[in-house]
Amino acid sequence: MFKVKVWDGFVRSFHWLLVFSIAVLYFSIEEGMIELHFIAGFFTLALILTRLIWGIIGSKTAKLSALIHSPQAVITSLKTNKTPLGHSAPGSYMVLLFFILIITQLVSGLMSSDGILTDGPLAQYVSSSTVDFANWLHSLNFDILLYAIGLHVLAIVIYKIKGKPLVKAMITGRKQQPNEKPAILTKAPWLAWVVFLILLVVLMTTWGSEPLSYLLNLG
Repeated sequence: MFKVKVWDGFVRSFHWLLVFSIAVLYFSIEEGMIELHFIAGFFTLALILTRLIWGIIGSKTAKLSALIHSPQAVITSLKTNKTPLGHSAPGSYMVLLFFILIITQLVSGLMSSDGILTDGPLAQYVSSSTVDFANWLHSLNFDILLYAIGLHVLAIVIYKIKGKPLVKAMITGRKQQPNEKPAILTKAPWLAWVVFLILLVVLMTTWGSEPLSYLLNLG
């Protein structure tokens, strides 16, 4: 029995930072802390863009191509008890769903406006009807995202009962492999962190400069 490293440091950090940022996004909008909401949104945007880039140039198990499975593969995965080294076929569908929902949430937020004081940075470049649609979509999509998170948590519990500790693997980065030791699946994540920091600095010094200044002065 081998312990195989299947998740690199950036993929694991991305997962937990995304959990944190979504929690901050939810808390900030519920409490009317719109500046914090914008900062958390820009942080999440840098995070998801880096993950998509890393999905092209990163580790084998981080590749976006590794998330593409046929419906038959999903059915087969549900019928068997095999544990793949990367995401399972059903798990891949869930990851793709989260990508779609989060990107939709971010893009709609960039074009949203409360019509009084607060505009997303792209609201000025689109029509009023597009802004109205973005407002509606931003609200609806977040509700859908919350349901998807609930489904994801339920799946984790079910897999845990079946003896597949998904959370542990996303913390340690390693899975048990009964066969011979496979080839190296991960890359050093330093390039992903460089990309993330560049994107974060660009976003915070452009779109995020005003809300960030407000938060810093408030402190």
